Amino acid sequence: MPPSTQREQATRLLAQHGMLRLTELTAAGITAATVSRMERDGSIIRLSRGLYQLADAAIETHHSLAEAAKRLPKGVICLTSALAFHELTDQLPRRIWMAVGKKDWVPKDAERTIRITRFADTLLENGVETHLVEHVPVRIFNVPKTIADCFRHRRSVGLNVAIEGLEQALRQRKARPADIAEEASRGGVWTVMRPYLEAFTANG
Repeated sequence: MPPSTQREQATRLLAQHGMLRLTELTAAGITAATVSRMERDGSIIRLSRGLYQLADAAIETHHSLAEAAKRLPKGVICLTSALAFHELTDQLPRRIWMAVGKKDWVPKDAERTIRITRFADTLLENGVETHLVEHVPVRIFNVPKTIADCFRHRRSVGLNVAIEGLEQALRQRKARPADIAEEASRGGVWTVMRPYLEAFTANG
């Protein structure tokens, strides 16, 4: 087969990966000039600074999570955004909640669409699941971890949101009480959560 053009390579890569940063495209041998021409002629669209997607790509429900994951590969979707992904709340935050390490670098313009929360490394490492959204691996805290974190950050997300998430997780059987209690203990919020967990599980 004849060697493909940079445009063809870029199209193929974007189809495979959903969305790519300019640094990823240039690392694959595609020049910034090619990317700029493809954007000008409408073949691709710029989602945010240095992040591109095919113009005709299918947009999924959780598109914004995939975009956030590409912008902050080390980050983890958390709190209300994770509750919404797990279908445990009707809240739709305007910005994506994302947990990063205490010293992790964050792009200056990221906070226009991402709400950054700094987690200690010990609280950032456990309870992480990876879900594919538009071919993009998105790291999201699992249900027990998300609920415990919502209680830990109840002043930011609202205690009512944390309680709703707990109630829905139990009602929909998306997490076992023991697993939620374990995460609450690990996060130092068992004393706060305990009355609510006991109330919701009192009748089996």
